[in-house]
Amino acid sequence: MSGRTGLMICGHGSRDARAVAEFARLARKVRDKVGGRWPVAHGYLEFATPIIRDGLDALRKKGCERILAVPGMLFAAGHAKNDIPSVLNRYAAEHGVRIDYARELGITSAMLKAAAARIEEAERAAGDHISRHDTLLMVVGRGSSDPDANANVAKLTRLLTEGFGFGWAETAYSGVTFPLVAPALQRAARLGFRRIIVFPWFLFTGVLVERIYSAVDAAAARFSDIEFVKAPYLNDHPLVVDTFIARAEGILEGDTAMNCALCKYRARIPGFEHQVGEPQMSHHHHVEGGGHHHHDHGHDHHHHHPPYPHADHPLGPKTLKEQ
Repeated sequence: MSGRTGLMICGHGSRDARAVAEFARLARKVRDKVGGRWPVAHGYLEFATPIIRDGLDALRKKGCERILAVPGMLFAAGHAKNDIPSVLNRYAAEHGVRIDYARELGITSAMLKAAAARIEEAERAAGDHISRHDTLLMVVGRGSSDPDANANVAKLTRLLTEGFGFGWAETAYSGVTFPLVAPALQRAARLGFRRIIVFPWFLFTGVLVERIYSAVDAAAARFSDIEFVKAPYLNDHPLVVDTFIARAEGILEGDTAMNCALCKYRARIPGFEHQVGEPQMSHHHHVEGGGHHHHDHGHDHHHHHPPYPHADHPLGPKTLKEQ
């Protein structure tokens, strides 16, 4: 088996057992779809097992001398740009194995179709008594200290809205940046639309998705004249599975470069100039496999945070601890 190539799927990890199970199920679907082409393993950056090193060990035991590592991240922010590559680079240096790193999942035609399918699923469940012209779509991203990743959520919102023909759209975030979900829903409710569909741009469930759905429930109770619809998150949609495989194939085709034109670690983005050239490192060793963390993990905690609006700004948090 000398010289075999293996596929490593690198997840973030969660304290929520449901999220861990969903990621493991997706990894199994990737393994089933690639068949005997590559051995497939998965691991997590933090909060869950197996950790990434465990998955890499499993592939080495199967004779893999080259590993194609795909980050299970929708957009490239701190985890995809720093934390996972740091773990992979350290492991490669320690064990003399070649590890090639893929791009993040990103916005592709397949991922757009997967998102559209989840929104259409929510529409079917809600019924067709309200037109898309009378509907507002709200796309909710994770939120990051990386403005490039946040901007991509807004781009996704625009692509989905124009494709569907909704009357209006808003972008919100579950944490770190603004607008946060609850104030964004309050603002959207005042725009006069009869239905608001909230779509979490997330792979899996967890505390953040539950927080989003709770905010929708609270808005529905407050604005009873509006129909609020909670769309499912992406989960293991077949096109998401296909995208993981496509990212691995991209390594073999030489298509691995993330879009760095507006990366705050390379370009002098206004307000983030001090982060250009920061060293690539991971600060997650203390929570590998389920260790305890000292604060809410709704943000890329090892980087400096963006300048927030003033403390009483209606769309942003007063402090990170209050999220």
